[in-house]
Amino acid sequence: MRQFDVPTFYQSPIISTVKDARQATDPRKKDLSPSVIDFGPVRFKTARHFGFCFGVEQAIEIAYETLDENPNKRIFLLSEMVHNPHVNEDLQDRGIQFLRTTKGEQLIPFDELTPDDVVIIPAFGTTLEVEQALEERGVDTESYDTTCPFVEKVWRKSSQIGDDDYSIVVHGKRYHEETRATFSHATEEGPVVVVRDMEEAQELARVIRGEKDTAFFYDYFDDKYSEGFDPETDLRRLGVVNQTTMLAEETAAIADLMREALTDRYGKAEVKEHFADTSDTLCYATNENQNATQALIEDGADVGIIVGGYNSSNTGHLVELCEEHMPTYFIRDASEFDAPSEIQHFNIHTQEEETTDNWFPAADTPVEVLLTSGASCPDALLDEVVRKIISWYPDARPVEEALAPFEEATDEE
Repeated sequence: MRQFDVPTFYQSPIISTVKDARQATDPRKKDLSPSVIDFGPVRFKTARHFGFCFGVEQAIEIAYETLDENPNKRIFLLSEMVHNPHVNEDLQDRGIQFLRTTKGEQLIPFDELTPDDVVIIPAFGTTLEVEQALEERGVDTESYDTTCPFVEKVWRKSSQIGDDDYSIVVHGKRYHEETRATFSHATEEGPVVVVRDMEEAQELARVIRGEKDTAFFYDYFDDKYSEGFDPETDLRRLGVVNQTTMLAEETAAIADLMREALTDRYGKAEVKEHFADTSDTLCYATNENQNATQALIEDGADVGIIVGGYNSSNTGHLVELCEEHMPTYFIRDASEFDAPSEIQHFNIHTQEEETTDNWFPAADTPVEVLLTSGASCPDALLDEVVRKIISWYPDARPVEEALAPFEEATDEE
């Protein structure tokens, strides 16, 4: 796979050493067992896959290249490059301005743009309407487009199933940038409806089976369907695609549910005519990270720490997986805690920051810490978490000693 030129300040001596060793000993990524960094009184278990994915690394490389290549031009980002405050703040510090918020609220009017300005489209992609608005003002929308290729793959699949006269069910968060973009592109090809989770999918299945009527559909899925969507005709043939950062197993379950509902309505012999197989739209990185996190959870730990931007969908899903099995804390970076007595963290259910006292386990035996991050989080932030926690243990092994097994593994290869 292509290697991207990511700024060195996003990389890390500790995490990079571990990742390099795993890549050297398991290049095909078959072994999902966690890596254990043993400092003696505290051990960190990291997932086989985490951190910057292909799409994020591509976006970051393009953004920094754009800065280098256009020193005398105004440079704008359509919205956040990725959902990580450290990445976005660094780009802003270098002079890049944001045109919109992640919710689509305008910060700088498009009318202020000129053909000489550079506009970077983020990894989530954008809507056809925004592309048109930029092009009408003479802005180049192709040279600095960092849309993730796996997002574009979802758009191509949507186009394909729409062309084949299927309606498109999008598993995603309706107002997330990626889902807004996918909704826009898919609507060009066919009727579209968005479901956020299994609860909403169950209600859509009831409409498909005829258990709920048209009025219910329009009320329950208000603002989640394309203009002119008619549940009487547009739920007869379906294909399911997803926001790439959603839980892959949930997307698969929703697709199975749609197939079951169509089978109930039309019979097993006819279901192939009514349901399109779209399983190949799942993002490999999201899937790998979620599978690796499951293996990490199964290995066990006393406490979980997940690092990433609080508006990062894929990071929130990792938190969701971990918190079912252990006390789990979602933090932006190591500044959220200074001692074992108190931590500031984000609650994915209330969507608010909160404080927890006595959060870090006190144990006579080594404390085991599950540590991972989302796809837009720099590895350097995990290094800071590790270094802060081991500073609480005067008898902890030096970093060099804890990393020695990983360096030896790399050397042997």
